[in-house]
Amino acid sequence: MSKLLALSRRLRRDDSAVTILEFALVAPVMLLLLLGFFDLGYRAYASSVLQGALHDAARMATVGRVPIADIDTRVKQRLSNFATRSTVTVATDSYYQFSGVSQPERITGDTVPLNAYNPGDCFEDQNSNNQYDTDRARGGLGGADDIVRYRVTITFPRVFPLGALMGWPSTQTLTSETVLRNQPFAGRNIQIREINVATDGTVTTC
Repeated sequence: MSKLLALSRRLRRDDSAVTILEFALVAPVMLLLLLGFFDLGYRAYASSVLQGALHDAARMATVGRVPIADIDTRVKQRLSNFATRSTVTVATDSYYQFSGVSQPERITGDTVPLNAYNPGDCFEDQNSNNQYDTDRARGGLGGADDIVRYRVTITFPRVFPLGALMGWPSTQTLTSETVLRNQPFAGRNIQIREINVATDGTVTTC
């Protein structure tokens, strides 16, 4: 019994493994923090590369005479060099003026309830699709002197296994866009129709 008591006292006084135990408790937290910093840093770097590709594409789009297929190829090439197994999508919309970007089509003949579009209201069909839109954008790069919104989205796998540890997705997605005016290589003739669309889909000019 006395030997057991002596052994117990010796074990209580023995602190030779305290450092290892403390490191075992702290190491996982430190590892997660480091992976988190690296993940944020890589995301910031990816965002910088995306912005560079976007500005390059915007310059090509606004100087004219460059087909949109060539612009998309240039953007996708720059971003694919940055990250393998990445997915790049490009979307372009055009507007007549800066103040119209992401704005609804203007209602010219409002009926009750007011300040909202109702079937039969007269409105400016900015994109000539014979329907009221909450975003008056027209697809594509537009024409001379038009405003272009160029949006690029890239989805790429995480470099560090932080997603698996934290239950996050294994990929990250970044989206960026810019708005610029096309160079006026030619004049433009803006013709915006005021129309109304009945509940049965009939389109008439106001």
